[in-house]
Amino acid sequence: MKIEKGFVILGITGSIAAYKACDIISLLKKESFDVQVLLTKEAQEFITPLTLQTLSENRVIRDMFEPPEDRNPLHTSLADRASIVLIAPATANIIGKLANGICDDILSCVVFATKAPVLIAPAMNNRMYNHKVVRCNIDKLKGLGYKFVGPVKGHLACGSVEIGHIARAEEIVKEAKRLL
Repeated sequence: MKIEKGFVILGITGSIAAYKACDIISLLKKESFDVQVLLTKEAQEFITPLTLQTLSENRVIRDMFEPPEDRNPLHTSLADRASIVLIAPATANIIGKLANGICDDILSCVVFATKAPVLIAPAMNNRMYNHKVVRCNIDKLKGLGYKFVGPVKGHLACGSVEIGHIARAEEIVKEAKRLL
């Protein structure tokens, strides 16, 4: 397989900010990008595959062992096609997995198999974001060439206004386009 210009893999993880992925998909589609959503098990607690499939116009992939459309393994065939992998929202969990080489779901396997740029848009409670381990994991990923957008100061699920709010959809898409 070859990299497909304009093929965006959007990984959605288990954050209350998962609904923001709808805005990201809509903005990407308006710019004629082909969006393939990878939905973690935890993300399915916040947003449904049907919504994401309707917006992206592609089936939503939720399981590493879904049958691929051809004989190639799903994670590597997706990784080969990607012009960018965007993870929005990105939880402390996925950031920790990536920083420590854990690939136990479709999203982490695609990230480790791709040569495309990876853009991460964190969203989590400010105490989690500022935790030494999370900050170390982010620094480690940045040192490995992963790119980040946000988070920003905003309303969090706990009711406070702190850093940890996902960046605006427009900013995330702008940064994704810049990396392409």
